[in-house]
Amino acid sequence: MTSVINDKTIPAPRSAVLDDAHVGDIRGALGTIKHDDTGERHGLSAKLRTLLAIVGPGLIVMVGDNDAGAFATYGQTGQNYGTQLLWTLLLLIPVLYVNQEMVLRLGAVTGVGHARLILERFGKFWGAFSVIDLFLLNALTLVTEFIGITMAADYLGLPKAASVILAAAVIIASAFTGSFRRFERIAVALCAASLLLVPLYFMIHPKASQMAHGFVVPAIPGGSGEPATVMLLIIAIVGTTVAPWQLFFQQSYVIDKRITPRFMRYEKADLWIGIAIVIIGAAAMMGLVAAAFAGTKGFGNFDDTAGLIAGIEAKAGKAAGVLFAITLLDASIIGAFAVSLSTAYAIGDVFGMNHSLHRGVKGAKGFYAVYAGLVATAAAIVLVPGSPLGLLTQGVQTLAGVLLPSASVFLLLLCNDKQVLGPWVNGPKTNAFTAAVVGVLVSLSIILTASVLFPDISAGAILDIMAGCGIAGVLAACYAVTRRRTTTEEDPIDRTGRDDWRMPPLETLTRPAMSTGLKIGMGALRTYLLIAVILVVIKIARVALGN
Repeated sequence: MTSVINDKTIPAPRSAVLDDAHVGDIRGALGTIKHDDTGERHGLSAKLRTLLAIVGPGLIVMVGDNDAGAFATYGQTGQNYGTQLLWTLLLLIPVLYVNQEMVLRLGAVTGVGHARLILERFGKFWGAFSVIDLFLLNALTLVTEFIGITMAADYLGLPKAASVILAAAVIIASAFTGSFRRFERIAVALCAASLLLVPLYFMIHPKASQMAHGFVVPAIPGGSGEPATVMLLIIAIVGTTVAPWQLFFQQSYVIDKRITPRFMRYEKADLWIGIAIVIIGAAAMMGLVAAAFAGTKGFGNFDDTAGLIAGIEAKAGKAAGVLFAITLLDASIIGAFAVSLSTAYAIGDVFGMNHSLHRGVKGAKGFYAVYAGLVATAAAIVLVPGSPLGLLTQGVQTLAGVLLPSASVFLLLLCNDKQVLGPWVNGPKTNAFTAAVVGVLVSLSIILTASVLFPDISAGAILDIMAGCGIAGVLAACYAVTRRRTTTEEDPIDRTGRDDWRMPPLETLTRPAMSTGLKIGMGALRTYLLIAVILVVIKIARVALGN
């Protein structure tokens, strides 16, 4: 297998890289690193140039998650509960980093997308579940991006149909250039525009003391019957901040950008930059909306994102409303980029199609067809009169939070597969933390189930469930680590030479044996999540109908 870069043929290494377009120069939005550039980076200037060339995957995947659905979720939080739920954002920072660090590691080391690895390592049954989950959830998420576009366009006085069609055309055309660098430059520019939330924040100027209190003092607001609705919103915050599509997107995008293990430190820095921007944006959104609606009749009565814009205009004037609408439009487009590309990468991975932004349309017809088809379908749904758009916006984020435990389990298993990651496998601390995170995510689903069955559940009972499930997750992780140490010979992970280690071709690997206990556990998780999804739909319908 070879790669042709600028008329220069580069032999591909003996590894599992599936698409020869994934081998060659790193041509990022902000710089280039030649394929044969293997020298050490000495001095601040050289390191900064390298970081600028690498920046992209972590930034885009994080900022892309502050999309139209996030605007609605964070806006609802601020309008209904002020700054009382800001603490949830701090808890999500380590979850964001650990999850996305594992997938960027998988991408750089294996050269194979997340969907393909699940399919090859766990079989068609589990692979099909993962891809079907991703495809359906991404399709619904993409619809919410176009809902955001229509709301922004309506406030700005633009015709709905023309705005949706134009936005869809821009989203499709940006990927159809056949140039990875051109696409990334557009995406990075949109990421930079998301920082418009910062001046908007200062225009409305929430109280710093109130913001600080919301960050450091956990609270579940509301009286009798309210905690169930609050927990539904917290699960939506988790779903919009840590979404399953992020795992598939970043792994494939790291591969498409041709990032290898030797640049791991720079890619981790890129991820931290993205996390900082997404948390700042989310906090700014909650804070400015809380300040805009404080003391008004609208406080506690969230309707939709259009209502948020009206409230912001009433508080800080027309310019603030326009700025918010532009930021919403920007967020919707970058979200649509990322979600569509995540799906197209996964489909290309599973079905063996060429799937790279380095290729023109003729060189990857199926990949671009999936991308364009998703965008066009979502745009068409939004334009259909009578579509339940509000219900979709609220439900998608919650469903993402409910389905995340399943995706995290596969991620954890892959990152402990020595054939896949070799010297890059997880250490005991990462495994313990990730297992605890999965336990907490499952606990949120259990709380949701309890809130549906017992609408008057108290805040104290909810906190007890969270504490119990969290402790159970930590104990389970400790047990797993202890059992592994006592049932196998001590075999410390040899990390030497890992910068040059890549996963061998997939066909040379033996499929890992799944224990009976693991099969039962995974089957039970899937069954429970199916029940939880049904209950989410029931709960959302009740909330939408005012029951």
